Amino acid sequence: MKLALFDFDGTITKKDTLAGFIQFLVGKPAYYLGLFKLSPLLIAYSFKLVPNNVAKEKLISCFVGGMQEKKFKELAKEYAEKHIDAVTRDEAITRIKWHQKEGHKVVVVSASMECWLKAWCDKNSIELISTTLEIKSGKITGKFATRNCHGIEKVNRIKESYNLNEYKYIYAYGDSSGDKEMLELADESYYKPFRNKNL
Repeated sequence: MKLALFDFDGTITKKDTLAGFIQFLVGKPAYYLGLFKLSPLLIAYSFKLVPNNVAKEKLISCFVGGMQEKKFKELAKEYAEKHIDAVTRDEAITRIKWHQKEGHKVVVVSASMECWLKAWCDKNSIELISTTLEIKSGKITGKFATRNCHGIEKVNRIKESYNLNEYKYIYAYGDSSGDKEMLELADESYYKPFRNKNL
């Protein structure tokens, strides 16, 4: 058995699905107003003064904190089923299908949220490791229920989910510094393999 690990945003997709999902959820005017309100935080993040997980949790809390779980999940599923395919890279999908045809286990390992990735992964027969949002009393808190699946946490979660000794060969695909440790884990790794195509 061989294992193929794919980052999602920027690797399988041409655009960031977090931004796309939030715009789908609240509309572009509210999205950009929210970014304006969060601009001090986002500037601090751009200068690496705020960690990735803190910035992302604040961003999500701003837009979805307090939303009813049922409505949120319905919209997340709709976004996954109707909008993600429009931003995927043809080369990435071709590569995924090649792995599947060869009988390899294909896994998306992403810092994005399970709520909108799972439906897309299920539709494409892909397993998923990702960040999960916290839900309390039927509402989205905006906080993470798991560690942000980024950097070394990707490797931690992969090892928690799979016995790597069972795989004779591991492929990994990524496009950012947050994928570095996952790429180093693999026997054969590809950095920004689809970046210059279908932009």
